[in-house]
Amino acid sequence: MNIADYMEGLGQRARAASRTMLRASTDDKNRALLAIAEVLDARRPSILEENQRDLEAGRSQGLDAALLDRLELNDARIDGMIEGLRQVAALPDPCGEISDMKFMPSGIQVGKKRVPLGVIGIIYESRPNVTIDAASLCLKSGNATILRGGKEAIHSNQAIARCIEEGLAKTGLPAHAVQVVETVDREAVGALITMTEYVDVVVPRGGKGLIERISRDARVSVIKHLDGICHVYIDEHADARKAHAIALNSKTHRYGVCNAMETLLVHRAIANDVLPALAAAYAEKGVELRGCEATRAILPDISAANDEDWDTEYLAPILAVRVVDSFDEAVTHINTHSSQHTDAIVTESFSLAQRFLTEVDSSSVMINASTRFADGFEYGLGAEIGISTDKIHARGPVGLEGLTSQKWIVLGDGHIRQ
Repeated sequence: MNIADYMEGLGQRARAASRTMLRASTDDKNRALLAIAEVLDARRPSILEENQRDLEAGRSQGLDAALLDRLELNDARIDGMIEGLRQVAALPDPCGEISDMKFMPSGIQVGKKRVPLGVIGIIYESRPNVTIDAASLCLKSGNATILRGGKEAIHSNQAIARCIEEGLAKTGLPAHAVQVVETVDREAVGALITMTEYVDVVVPRGGKGLIERISRDARVSVIKHLDGICHVYIDEHADARKAHAIALNSKTHRYGVCNAMETLLVHRAIANDVLPALAAAYAEKGVELRGCEATRAILPDISAANDEDWDTEYLAPILAVRVVDSFDEAVTHINTHSSQHTDAIVTESFSLAQRFLTEVDSSSVMINASTRFADGFEYGLGAEIGISTDKIHARGPVGLEGLTSQKWIVLGDGHIRQ
């Protein structure tokens, strides 16, 4: 296979499909999404069979438990994919929305219209459900997409791609509105992120190495986040029961995800009350704790944390713990070491909660809730294309609106500029 020619063909077909998608009605897009959901359900056994091939290959190649967890599909996860499609179909269509219309002194009307971005390239690792999440959001927002999954999920992704193709065929949307790259050659990624004539935006989802490469080499605009170094701060005014549940769930609900807590901060005034019980609960889950000097004075059996631990996304059952003397010290630590993904406070103080919302500079900031809620599905977006820690265009979970832009529209009646 000539990779350059292959990718050129994908790009040409995607650009043509994106122009057809501009004419697609909301009903057309919703019918396609529901048709894909039906096909996924009907093809469930073959999808799981292909996923097993990927899992067996992953085990033989020594993939760790966190990566295998991200790779695995089961009935519950397929149900989640189907529900995601249906939820996206039920969401309002942002395309065509007109806002801010106003008359100008010249007599013209000026406003903005929401439009698709065009062609979106999505590069991701391990999680085959991303294929459906990405396809559904791109279709509903009127975009064409080129999806390049990781080599570890090649069989799963191809099985899902066949379902998408079958669903599109049933409803008359362009067959090339969603294309899944069939090669795992790294050269395909290099081509995708530099095809400025065909691709409008690239969204990388995966490990730090992948995202750093895309950010460095892309000539196409990128929506990204590098790390998920998320914090939970247990304030001195926290309810101990809430604090225990939130700190445990934020870390142990799933380890290999970007919204899992990696650092726990605890106010010194409450540390003796909450840390022993939390440490016992973490021990039951097999979580290794690494603490500061004050933490180890309370939990002498845990490892010492070093400077590197405060800046590490473990994606594993490891947690850094620090005792702080004040709210201000907690906020300073977060704004210094956070990746600006998701950070949470547990407190019953209204004023400190409001200060936390204002002063913590992250894409999602939470009061008395687990960091695991930082997710497009949980935010009512239906699904997400990724979580952006950038500050331009889209920030936080990127759903339908994040995959659109606005253009100025002007309405006149023979008006000319004097």
